[in-house]
Amino acid sequence: MTRDSDFKQVVRARMAETGEGYTVARAAILERDSAEYAAARTEQERLVARLFTDGRLAQVPAKRKVRVAALLEVLSRFEPGRDYAEPEVNEVLLGVHEDFAYLRRELVNYRYLSRADGVYRVAEQAPVRALIEVQEIPAWEAAWLPGFLVG
Repeated sequence: MTRDSDFKQVVRARMAETGEGYTVARAAILERDSAEYAAARTEQERLVARLFTDGRLAQVPAKRKVRVAALLEVLSRFEPGRDYAEPEVNEVLLGVHEDFAYLRRELVNYRYLSRADGVYRVAEQAPVRALIEVQEIPAWEAAWLPGFLVG
């Protein structure tokens, strides 16, 4: 039995809406979530294949949604829970693109990395997005980021 009360609330809401039992409602939600994850992963892989060659970003995309997809790929090169000095962050980012300062700034602006006293760290939880931000964030963020952040 799950201990996640938020998930239980979603299951109970579906039960009330459809009349299904707990097990059936839970299975339907997990199947839906699995399909959404697969679709988000397929889209992310398509974008990454187009943007990256041999692990390097050919150019920083101008469109925000595509840029965020690239940033999520770049973020995967960092280890959650580890502190990074700025030179370490720069070294990782130089392996991706020569404009490491821009990438570093964007990772902080999108709240994927936090910065305090010259120390960088992968965010501890997925950022809460304002409505205006949601339209420029790929579905992969919601599907992948929470799991990545917990390791």
